[in-house]
Amino acid sequence: MPFEQMDMQQVASYLHLDAREVEKLASRGRMPCQKRKDGFVFRKIDIDHWVERQLHELPSERLAQIENGVRRHHGMGEEDLVVHRMIPPGGIAVPLHSRTRDSALRDLVAIADACGMVYAPDELHRAILDREQVCSTALTRDVALPHPREHTPYDIAESFIVAGRSPCGLPFGAPDGSLTRLFFLICCKDDRTHLHVLARISRMLRQRDTIAALLDAADEQEFRDELKAAEWLALSGPIA
Repeated sequence: MPFEQMDMQQVASYLHLDAREVEKLASRGRMPCQKRKDGFVFRKIDIDHWVERQLHELPSERLAQIENGVRRHHGMGEEDLVVHRMIPPGGIAVPLHSRTRDSALRDLVAIADACGMVYAPDELHRAILDREQVCSTALTRDVALPHPREHTPYDIAESFIVAGRSPCGLPFGAPDGSLTRLFFLICCKDDRTHLHVLARISRMLRQRDTIAALLDAADEQEFRDELKAAEWLALSGPIA
């Protein structure tokens, strides 16, 4: 439920944080919440958006903890959502010839549409563009994870990812001002999938060796194979 309310202990479990840390963040206005007589109350959708804004700053260990907390909160198994399997056949553009942010978003939606994943491409493109105007989804050097701010259950056939690689890179609002070359459009039908996928793919793409392999991939199949290898490597690491 997108407007599910949570108490401090539930947020601590969800994000794999100490409850005292949650209380400190909330009391200092650094985590979205409402103060009531009996303590702090949090909306899950606000917590999800808060985590999204922190993704480019969080170490891999924290991303793994968040991923695990989200998975347990929703009763999912470790491999219930395998990211590389969410990319449909034909869902990788190597190369992606877009030259601007807006054209890259439109081209990624067009790829998803051609794969039969989208019911309302114009509405989906608008939702993704609106999200970028709030805050860029470029996380780190070379990588962006565009997605709608809200889930789009009626615009898409199922949760999916499509990817593209720009030959030279394009300005996408990266924190360090660098160009972005790897794009992963993430569209999910429900909130339980959304944050889990964002956390896992962010963790997968923290390794510069993975980025280099994806940038060097000769074609769609090699790109897909490198992504699969990166995910199994991430899953074999600690997810405490």
